[in-house]
Amino acid sequence: MDVRKKFERVKFHLIFAVAVTLLLAPIFYPSPSLLNVISYFWPLFLSTALFLAAVFVFGRISPPPSDTSGDFKAGEDLIDYVAGKPFVAEMEEEAKAEAEAEAETETVAEANDLKSL
Repeated sequence: MDVRKKFERVKFHLIFAVAVTLLLAPIFYPSPSLLNVISYFWPLFLSTALFLAAVFVFGRISPPPSDTSGDFKAGEDLIDYVAGKPFVAEMEEEAKAEAEAEAETETVAEANDLKSL
């Protein structure tokens, strides 16, 4: 009696497992074996392995990227160009140059005022 109760408890699980097996068997039966798949795709596997090895080797022997000066962000010019603002960086540089020139002019004017005293 004890075995019968256990069987009753897992009866639906067994029915489901048999049904899934019967549904999937026709799909996997005509498929090629793993050895056939490997023998067909071995050039692809080999070239992929060589490519990954080359990436690893070049990653090891290439020098680390140099630090960029200031707050420059990589690709910022490209993003500005795509956004339709290709000359923003140049305009910022011109504004900085003008501000520096103005500061120098003020410094020279202050120095001249001090000399006249």
